[in-house]
Amino acid sequence: MPELNRSTVTEFILTGFPGLHPEYQGLVSAILFLVYVFTLTGNVTIILLFATNRSLHKPMYYIILNLCTCDILFSTTTLPKIISKYWFQSGTISFTACFVQMYFVHYLGTVNSFILFLMAFDRYVAICHPLSYLIVLKNSTILILSITAWVLSLPTNLIITIRAYPLPYCASNIINHCYCDHIGITTLACTDRAPYGFLAFVFAMIVLLGPLAFIIFSYCSIIVAVLKIADIKGRKKSLSTCSTQVIIISLYYLPRCFVYLSSNVGIRFSADIRIVIIMLYSLLPPMINPLIYCLRAKDMRESLWKQFNRRIIPQKTQVSSINKL
Repeated sequence: MPELNRSTVTEFILTGFPGLHPEYQGLVSAILFLVYVFTLTGNVTIILLFATNRSLHKPMYYIILNLCTCDILFSTTTLPKIISKYWFQSGTISFTACFVQMYFVHYLGTVNSFILFLMAFDRYVAICHPLSYLIVLKNSTILILSITAWVLSLPTNLIITIRAYPLPYCASNIINHCYCDHIGITTLACTDRAPYGFLAFVFAMIVLLGPLAFIIFSYCSIIVAVLKIADIKGRKKSLSTCSTQVIIISLYYLPRCFVYLSSNVGIRFSADIRIVIIMLYSLLPPMINPLIYCLRAKDMRESLWKQFNRRIIPQKTQVSSINKL
């Protein structure tokens, strides 16, 4: 297919939720806007708590800091465009901008997977090898591993994007999704996408199943180690330190595995249901994670309570002084 044909597509159109009735578009956009606000508020609060409380400067919270940063960036990459589609009927996105969005969607997804791997590794060392924890997982070690996760995710996603960009896009320019992703874009190419899709699929499986395999191994090892603890209170304490991460990891991996496996065993969904599932596992975890940290992590909960008291007590003191006058 000649390269000239690619120029016939200069922009893409995001359908959002294809079967959504116009009278519900305002409601859906309001819900997405609230999700974005709650995501930003929750994750920025966690980052500020980390920055203002030295008691949180521990390996586990450095990992959570990376996860919060990744969640903010992912939500900012995907949500504003789909919100503007329903608010301002602006569903078009330029050719280049769509590929930029695609790159960051997959890049941040890769980083997120690696960060969850670090989270499981932290708990594995803490419970299965507690005497080595302070030696193996120092703050400097976590910093190096976190930087490695962000850097290693750069080239592979860039290669996939660069390979997809020059394909001849000369047919439809409608993407049945709320944001640009590799499958949504390359299926519109006027050429055989198999060589490009296969590479992307293999990489996605490595990124998804590689960390997931270690996560499953680590938590199986943790369960075995906990069952060897004679003290019941000790068992509960050990399990409670993992419960937060199990919830976060489950929210990230289970829906993704369900979508990937169902598509390969012949289970078919309507476009609307598939998009809703993808949006749920893409956007709900970034919004819910900060709430889980604050409710389940004792140090985080205490830090939040201290910050709350610092703001409330001066106000009460000021009101009392005014009343005395």
